[in-house]
Amino acid sequence: MPRVTITVPERTPQPYRFQLDRMKVNMGRGSENDIVIDCGSVSVRHAVMERIEGGYQLRDLGSTNGIKLDGVAREIIPLRHGLSVRIGDVAFDFTLTEDEREALSREKPMEESPIVREEYTGPPSKRVAARPGPAVHRPLGSAMQQPSAAANFGMVLLFMLLSAGAFFAGLYIRYSQENDGKSLIEAIAKKGSPATEEAPAEPAAEPAE
Repeated sequence: MPRVTITVPERTPQPYRFQLDRMKVNMGRGSENDIVIDCGSVSVRHAVMERIEGGYQLRDLGSTNGIKLDGVAREIIPLRHGLSVRIGDVAFDFTLTEDEREALSREKPMEESPIVREEYTGPPSKRVAARPGPAVHRPLGSAMQQPSAAANFGMVLLFMLLSAGAFFAGLYIRYSQENDGKSLIEAIAKKGSPATEEAPAEPAAEPAE
């Protein structure tokens, strides 16, 4: 059975025991409490010990002097085996048997096991992590402002074709003006065709005598 020991200053400690199925134990100076503490620093309804999953907790009921753990006032103090707290100026010691601790530990929900970081004991790694270089900030749309090599070649080729067409058009017009409207294309075609030789005329036959 859990054991609570109440020690009023300059008085003999008073131990109390109860079963694990006891859900609440009220404590205070008033006679209606489960544990009556005769001390001026304790309020009429000072604190209550409550059964929770996996153990107990001590909760203050709005008392004047409160409950303290290690000299610090708390509203709720989770109780564990061997813990000593203060109710006003009164010592409150909480103990459990080994069987009770095992029974309460089975009530606690399973918790995820912690991840423990271990120190590396092998040889030092020779790989050096690459350091990120300075970030290059490019203006929005810079990729669109820089045409590709294929686009540059196409623009040059188009310019050359347009220049050649303009050159031949000018040459055609100039030739037509200087040769009374003759076509430059016909002149080029005639110049390129092979010359034909005319066969000599055969002498006329002499009349027969």
